[in-house]
Amino acid sequence: MGKKTYKYDKVLCRKFGQKISEYRKNLGITQEELAFRANISPSYMSAVERGITDTTISTAKRIAKSLKIDIKFLFP
Repeated sequence: MGKKTYKYDKVLCRKFGQKISEYRKNLGITQEELAFRANISPSYMSAVERGITDTTISTAKRIAKSLKIDIKFLFP
């Protein structure tokens, strides 16, 4: 059997990133600060916020924890 590939949902990624950006700005912190708190690179944090990359559940959980919110609030 061949390897199954999955396309990520671009709309979901974009909305996910917008939610992160919204909560981050409400906290008054930079992308760099959020990336540091979530233990990810600033460039990856930028890509997530712009919705151009998909992320793992564990990374999403770290981002939510860094934003001091429940992960469910990051999904539309």
